[in-house]
Amino acid sequence: MKIAFVGKGGSGKTTLSSLFIRHLAANEAPVVAVDADINQHLGAALGLPDEDAAALPAMGAHLPLIKEYLRGSNPRIVSADTMIKTTPPGEGSRLLRVREENPVYEACARTVPLDDGDIRLMATGPFTESDLGVSCYHSKVGAVELCLNHLVDGADEYVVVDMTAGSDSFASGLFTRFDMTFLVAEPTRKGVSVYRQYKEYARDFGVALKVVGNKVQGQDDLDFLRAEVGDDLLVAVGHSDWVRAMEKGRPPRFELLEADNRMSLQALQDAADDSYADRDWDRYTRQMVHFHLRNAESWGNAKTGADLAAQVDPDFVLGEPMAAQFG
Repeated sequence: MKIAFVGKGGSGKTTLSSLFIRHLAANEAPVVAVDADINQHLGAALGLPDEDAAALPAMGAHLPLIKEYLRGSNPRIVSADTMIKTTPPGEGSRLLRVREENPVYEACARTVPLDDGDIRLMATGPFTESDLGVSCYHSKVGAVELCLNHLVDGADEYVVVDMTAGSDSFASGLFTRFDMTFLVAEPTRKGVSVYRQYKEYARDFGVALKVVGNKVQGQDDLDFLRAEVGDDLLVAVGHSDWVRAMEKGRPPRFELLEADNRMSLQALQDAADDSYADRDWDRYTRQMVHFHLRNAESWGNAKTGADLAAQVDPDFVLGEPMAAQFG
């Protein structure tokens, strides 16, 4: 399952995504976690010391390596320099898998030990001083999109991405790369405004969206969320002493997380697992190609000096059967 956590800044999406990652690890599931937020806090939320979190390799800094590896022997891609964030795989491309060793993971991922197992953590990297005035954060998130375009994940495997705040992910096709999107919303007007944006933008792309109510303090908050988001509300989460201790850098063992919050995390996993039956690799590939052609026409062809539409392999459909044939 590819799972995104989104929401406005301060909604608690990083905290909830870290709890979900811990929950999956406690259930002995293989997890690749990705911090794709401009504010890089997922490592700290997973218990890394500040210096270790700051030392995580930036995916954007390894983009040439990522491109060269994923290109493989694909004859439609004349060089790694002509690959952009939306370049789709084709015959000869190398595909990524959750449970494997490869040069991309070696360069960009670090193993994070949790109470109940280890996970892989990758990070886009922070917005640096050299980026100011000349770049946007989407150029860094492009490394995530390229990897997800080449990722073949199966049942009981999880890729969890802590996305950038608000509706910024709609600046690319990244929002279509997930089996399930959990939108974290506070019971306020601002809290549900991002939900409305996501719902509207995602409607035409078949994006599975569920709302996780956060900082819910009583029945009135719950009634407000139900009135605003309807059946999209999956669970509501209130105060947690465990989370407060974690935010102070002193988390108890994860097994001591409050029972109602453990049940909420299991509901998230159940919803993600249920979406597996609706996985449509044909649509996934079509959307990939759709956004690639749009990006090629708007800026990619001019930047690379190549006709990027020629990179599309019309006979290729990404999917689990392809994993045995390519790479």
